[in-house]
Amino acid sequence: MTSPTRPLQVAPNQIELAIGGMTCASCAARIEKKLNRMDGVTATVNYATEKATVSYADDVTPDDLIATVEKTGYTAVVPPPPAPAGAEPAAAEPVDELRGLRTRLWVSLVLAVPVIVLAMVPAWQFDYWQWLSLTLAAPVVVYGGLPFHRAAWINLRHGAATMDTLVSLGTLAALGWSLWALFLGDAGMPGMTHPFSLDIVRSDGAGNIYLEAAAGVTVFILAGRYFEARSKRTAGAALRALLELGARDVAVLRDGVETRVPVDQLAVGDRFVVRPGEKVATDGVVDEGTSAVDASMLTGESVPVEVGPGDTVVGATVNAGGRLVVTATRVGGDTQLAQMARLVEQAQTGKAAVQRLADRISGVFVPIVIALAAATLGWWLGTGAGPTAAFTAAVAVLIIACPCALGLATPTALLVGTGRGAQLGILIKGPEVLESTRQVDTVVLDKTGTVTTGRMTLVDVLPADGTDAAELLRLAGALEAASEHPIAQAVAAGAAEAGPLAPVTGFANVEGLGVTGRVDGREVIVGRPRLLRERGLDVPEGVERAAADAEAAGRTAVLAGWDGQVRGVLAVADAVKPTSAAAIAGLRALGLTPVLLTGDNATVARSVAAEVGIDEVIAEVLPADKVDVVKRLQGQGRTVAMVGDGVNDAAALAQADLGLAMGTGTDVAIEASDLTLVRGDLTAAVDAIRLSRRTLAIIKGNLFWAFAYNVAALPLAAAGLLNPMIAGAAMAFSSVFVVANSLRLRRFRGV
Repeated sequence: MTSPTRPLQVAPNQIELAIGGMTCASCAARIEKKLNRMDGVTATVNYATEKATVSYADDVTPDDLIATVEKTGYTAVVPPPPAPAGAEPAAAEPVDELRGLRTRLWVSLVLAVPVIVLAMVPAWQFDYWQWLSLTLAAPVVVYGGLPFHRAAWINLRHGAATMDTLVSLGTLAALGWSLWALFLGDAGMPGMTHPFSLDIVRSDGAGNIYLEAAAGVTVFILAGRYFEARSKRTAGAALRALLELGARDVAVLRDGVETRVPVDQLAVGDRFVVRPGEKVATDGVVDEGTSAVDASMLTGESVPVEVGPGDTVVGATVNAGGRLVVTATRVGGDTQLAQMARLVEQAQTGKAAVQRLADRISGVFVPIVIALAAATLGWWLGTGAGPTAAFTAAVAVLIIACPCALGLATPTALLVGTGRGAQLGILIKGPEVLESTRQVDTVVLDKTGTVTTGRMTLVDVLPADGTDAAELLRLAGALEAASEHPIAQAVAAGAAEAGPLAPVTGFANVEGLGVTGRVDGREVIVGRPRLLRERGLDVPEGVERAAADAEAAGRTAVLAGWDGQVRGVLAVADAVKPTSAAAIAGLRALGLTPVLLTGDNATVARSVAAEVGIDEVIAEVLPADKVDVVKRLQGQGRTVAMVGDGVNDAAALAQADLGLAMGTGTDVAIEASDLTLVRGDLTAAVDAIRLSRRTLAIIKGNLFWAFAYNVAALPLAAAGLLNPMIAGAAMAFSSVFVVANSLRLRRFRGV
């Protein structure tokens, strides 16, 4: 859970390293341990993403960090910068790695199947079948298992043991035993048969071979590694798709001429053209044209947004309508798309508290298992069961114990969960956030820009008796269109929706009171009651009552009149977003108590709260006091989430146990938050909390099954009740199960 006193963070020296040579969670734990032993270094190594995120002091250099990783037996490099736009994504390396693993698996499978079948069906065991089994099984153990043996040897040279050590020991021991039995024992004799059974029988071992176990275990674990690698690539697909969303080239306007250039040559201030169906090349402001922009790939919002001159557009969104001319405001790594990708990747490289526990366990697990295997061997020999029973049980212990599933439980769920969140317009900054979402019981909602649209909107037209509502709106809207005041613009926008606005002459602005001018030959006055009275207009009782009712409902009442008479009231308000009421209901369904927090007066706040279904209202709060409100709620024993979008919300977002920033808000608010909701829709907050809780539940389920599997299987193996080949299959299945369980998050749907 985020500390209640967490300051706004200033990042120290930080670097991300791509780690090579890791084959299991124990490898990641070793590298992390070595890096953290360096003075002034804090490191997190993620096995699933194969990256290390390292913060380091000024007296430490990246070369020092890389040297430490290499001394531990692995490789480390600073990842290359993102490929420039227009270049193909550099996906060759992971594809090659997967292809090599697939080739090794298929070769091993083709060779191992006859070995396993011959061992399991005594009727097919012809004279000298055992020598054919050796011919087929030896390449499987040596070539197929080479990655395990190589990793085990490297770790041995550095005085360490990992899961690969267990696999290598087990398969080489099975092969070595078989070679001894074939060349020095009785197993090489013609006519030797080898009954297959899942139990242990006493024997001197000279006539028994375990080639099917050595080959079978190698194939099963290779298969597990292959499907694990492929699943990790699938899990990270959302982030790769995000990075590949951007446009490749752009039509830049230079001296009035369109010139197509790669996007990476675009600079801030350049004007570029976006035709219908094209992607917006980078973040910018519309100069010319109107259109609808489809931002669904970034925000998850399916309805295209209308834009015109002065509106901002985001890179990678699609122009669904007319031709636009846009001035670039942010390029390269500063764009919203790049920031989203960065946040997602940062979240995937972090670790939740539950994962740190798993890492500590896996770090000491391997030496314990080796000791347990040795003890099992000694105990079976000591009881007189014979070397066959002792050896088989010890090998089964080595193989069944590999806690690969333990190391994959959290990273794969984070990969899928954060990637799916990005597709829905939800950016989870780190795995610690998942813990916070489970404990939150109160959601503090900033009103303006969060529950409401944040801009004034015409919500009602109330004509006086004998006045046509359409005429009232047409004349008042035409006059207000000449004013830049937000309330005037709201009235003008409402009138423009009904039809074209009439021209205005003799326009004058009366500071703080309203505007006057001639429309269609009439002297029209729009503004506060005081202005209309000063100009000699009579205010009917019905109009006064309508204005009072509008004010009581938290709206701003604007009066309009002409020909010596006030003709009606135009009610303007910061309109509630259409989805806010449903979002509040969704938060309540999650067991959360919503609280409305605003600097507006209590009347307006209560009106908005009643409209969306919030019972608790805290109004007339100064921006600097918002953080004190959050502290007070925390002091009452509540675990508080804060949803906001403005600069004045940043401190409160940082103070809250869980901060959610609307992506339509300011950069400082987004920086201070734990979750960013890219689309400016409060239902995204419901989706964010649901997704976070679901991801945490998947992680805990993965860890439970990984722990339960090892705890249940080890005693069976030590008791001689597990054939090593069955143990290898079960161990590989556990890793695949954990990854497949995490992939269920790809089916998560928003409300």
